[in-house]
Amino acid sequence: MLVSLAAVAAGLILLTYSADRFVLGAASIARVLGAPPLLIGITIVGIGTSAPEVLVSLSASFSGAPSIAVGNAVGSNITNLALVLGVTALISPLAVASGILKRELPLVLIVSLLAYYLCSDLILSRVEGAVLFVGFLGMLGWMVSLARSGTSDDPMIAELSEHENDAQLPKAKAWMWVAFGMIMLPASAQLLVWGASEIARTFGIPDLVIGLTIVAIGTSLPELAASVASALRGEAELALGNVLGSNLFNILLVLGLPGLIAAPALDSELMARDLPVMLGLTVATLIMAFGWRGPGRISRLEGGLLLAAFAAYELILAIDLNLL
Repeated sequence: MLVSLAAVAAGLILLTYSADRFVLGAASIARVLGAPPLLIGITIVGIGTSAPEVLVSLSASFSGAPSIAVGNAVGSNITNLALVLGVTALISPLAVASGILKRELPLVLIVSLLAYYLCSDLILSRVEGAVLFVGFLGMLGWMVSLARSGTSDDPMIAELSEHENDAQLPKAKAWMWVAFGMIMLPASAQLLVWGASEIARTFGIPDLVIGLTIVAIGTSLPELAASVASALRGEAELALGNVLGSNLFNILLVLGLPGLIAAPALDSELMARDLPVMLGLTVATLIMAFGWRGPGRISRLEGGLLLAAFAAYELILAIDLNLL
C-alpha cells in the first residue's frame, strides 16, 4: 500500500516537472525556428499544460484501465471549474473582457454537451473517440486562425504574447529538456496509473472514482498553480483562459483517446452523477463570467460558491463509496 501511494506521489511530481521542462524546451526551439509567440502559446504551451492528462489517458488506455482515463478527463474539468477557478476568484475577482474568452465559454459548453451525448449509451466507441479527436484538430486550427487574425487590443492575446517571450534557452539545453520530457512524461504517467490502479484494487474503489479524484486533482495542479500565479500578477483573464483551454483539451483529446484506443464501456454513475456535475459547473461559469448586463466578472462570493460545489461533489463521492 505504501509503495502504491509513493508511486502516485512520485508519478504526479515527475509528470508535472517533466511537462514543465518539455514545454520550456519545445517553446525555446520553436522561437529559434521563428514561430510567432502567440502561436507558441496556443499550441506548444497549450498542449503542454494538458500533457499530464494526455499521458495519463494514453497510459491508462493501453494498460487496460480506460475508466481511469475517462474519470481523469471529466474529473479534471470539474476540478478546473470548481477548485481552480474558485481559489483564483477568491484571490482576485476574475474580470472577463476578452473576445476570445467570450467565444471560448460557449464553445466549452457545446463541447461538454457533445461529450454527454456521445457517452449517453454508456459506450465510448472508436467512432465517437474519432469524432472527439477530429474536434480537437478543428479546435487547434480555429485557435491558430484566431492567433493570426487577432488584434493587439485583445487582453488575452496581449498577455500571451508578452509572457511567451519571457523564457529563452540555449539550443543545446532546449533539446536536452525536450528529450528529458519525451522520456519522463510517459514513464511518470505509467508510474501514476500503476499506483492508482493498485490503490483501487486494494480498497475496492472503482477505477472511474480513482480517475475522478486522485488522478484528476493531481493532474490539475499545474492549472491551479498557473491560475493562482496569474491572479497574483493581476492577469485574472489569463487564468480563466488557461482553465477554458484546458477543459477543451480534456474533453476533445483526453476523453477521445480512450475511445480511439480501447472503446470502453462506461459506468452508469458517469451519466447519473459526474457528467451532469461537469455540465452544471460549465453553465454556472458561463452565467457568472459572461456579463449579460455589463462586463463579465466572477466575484469572490461566486468563487466561494464554486469551492463549496467542489466540496459537495467530493462529499457525494465519499458517500457513494460508503466512506462516510
